Amino acid sequence: MESLYLLIPLSILLVFVIGLIFWWSVRNGQFDDLEGPGYRVVSDDDTPRPAPGPGHREGVSPDMKPPAT
Repeated sequence: MESLYLLIPLSILLVFVIGLIFWWSVRNGQFDDLEGPGYRVVSDDDTPRPAPGPGHREGVSPDMKPPAT
């Protein structure tokens, strides 16, 4: 019987900790798009990338525009 004096407060504390973790994950967008990553894995994108042309810089995507000055 004395163990209930320890287990009941611990279980209530555990419920609050789990609730806080769930609330944090919802507020930070963890559940915004559940299906998108799965579709990106199986998408059929077999188009080859174009060869880098003159002026190609390593690590820079060809779709990126130069910064405005």
